Amino acid sequence: MRARPERLFYFRLAGHLGKTVRQLLAETGSRELTEWAAYEQITGPLDGRRGDIQAAIIASTVANSQRSKGRALLPKDFIPKWDKPKAMTPEEMWAAAMQANASLGGTVATTTA
Repeated sequence: MRARPERLFYFRLAGHLGKTVRQLLAETGSRELTEWAAYEQITGPLDGRRGDIQAAIIASTVANSQRSKGRALLPKDFIPKWDKPKAMTPEEMWAAAMQANASLGGTVATTTA
């Protein structure tokens, strides 16, 4: 999903319309999908994130009204983070870079001293 963020949009839109992603893509043309993406950009999220944002605005307002010192809390401080990618080790980063290089047809040039 992270590699293809448009899939996340398809899932949001399908949920909004009460369809499966397969149904959505079979029944909706490229132009309409583009218009839905533009609509979401203008009006905000089509999915449950909208409620999270609304609740975060209220939570930050209430928390700040009771705060005596320190930095003001922002709505983003109250928005849940659902997808927390695992931190990669240096070895995992190297393997991912090598895989991306190979998938793009790259080669690895090594030199020895």
